[in-house]
Amino acid sequence: MSLKLAQSKDAQSAYGLVKDLQALLVKELDKIPPTPPTTRFQPVHWLRAKGIYGGGTRYVATDSTVFNRASVNISQVQYEGDGTKKLNSATAISAIVHPRNPFAPSLHIHVSWTELKSGTGYWRIMADLNPSIPMEEDRDAFEKALAEAAGDLYQEGRDQGQLYFYIPALGRHRGVAHFYLEEFARSDREADRRFALNLGSKVIRCYGGIVTKALQSHTNYSEFDERQQLDYHSLYFLQVLLLDRGTTSGLLVHDDNDLGILGSLPSHVDPKLLESWLPRQPPLQQKLLRSLLQSLAAGPKSLVDDPVKLRLAQAAREFYRQHPDAQDLMAKGKTIPPTVANHQ
Repeated sequence: MSLKLAQSKDAQSAYGLVKDLQALLVKELDKIPPTPPTTRFQPVHWLRAKGIYGGGTRYVATDSTVFNRASVNISQVQYEGDGTKKLNSATAISAIVHPRNPFAPSLHIHVSWTELKSGTGYWRIMADLNPSIPMEEDRDAFEKALAEAAGDLYQEGRDQGQLYFYIPALGRHRGVAHFYLEEFARSDREADRRFALNLGSKVIRCYGGIVTKALQSHTNYSEFDERQQLDYHSLYFLQVLLLDRGTTSGLLVHDDNDLGILGSLPSHVDPKLLESWLPRQPPLQQKLLRSLLQSLAAGPKSLVDDPVKLRLAQAAREFYRQHPDAQDLMAKGKTIPPTVANHQ
């Protein structure tokens, strides 16, 4: 069965926006030297309930010399024909890029439009720079791009990003520059759409420049640099699977795109380092982390491949079904979107 998209004008417009951002990010990543003859990415299609409720396409990196992992996913889930759902449609781009070079920072960007049966709608806009080895000039360039794109909304987005990407148990943030607007909606929907497109575009172009410069400046790196990257990737794994509300909501809503939802995970993590963080976690999250560790191979460097991702997804789902109150421990900005409830 083919993909059935929403007929709503705003949903169609949002789908065009996320497709444009996806194409731009893939283009920018393909420009990273040495420029490939075709593309570094391969499309993977997925369907929600065999396409009845939508689906999406993610572009997955095939060039392991440049990328540790990279996934650029767009999707649209819609319930226009199902009057039992509060949600009319949800349209999103969720992208994560982990370069192989430890001096090139990772990028996370998420732009989504949620439209309810009531007629209300809002944007969720996130962008954050996540280096294994922080460079002040990279952080400054990223924050400058955010400030120029967001204008008067920059401080609000920065404040919410600082809240969302903080890891209380470790007393630190996931990255060095964060932006997050939740349930963003003003009186002019077209102006909001332009804002989302402009911010996403500027962040993507800025990131392309940051990575290109990093790879040109750091052509060689040591085992110590790689160790710093593995440690950071382990922290990224921890934040995504214990705290990231978007990731968990996606896993709880359906199991049609587990590999896409966990496309944000780096290729390897250190289980021993993750285990060393167990005592710092609240009791419920200790239980979740122990369950996740059972999905990883023992040793100082554990591969996170597709079979492992599927096991992690199932472990997280089972945990939150048994302990729904644990969702109160997850990351949040100033408001908490009722993502799971909207799909029920």
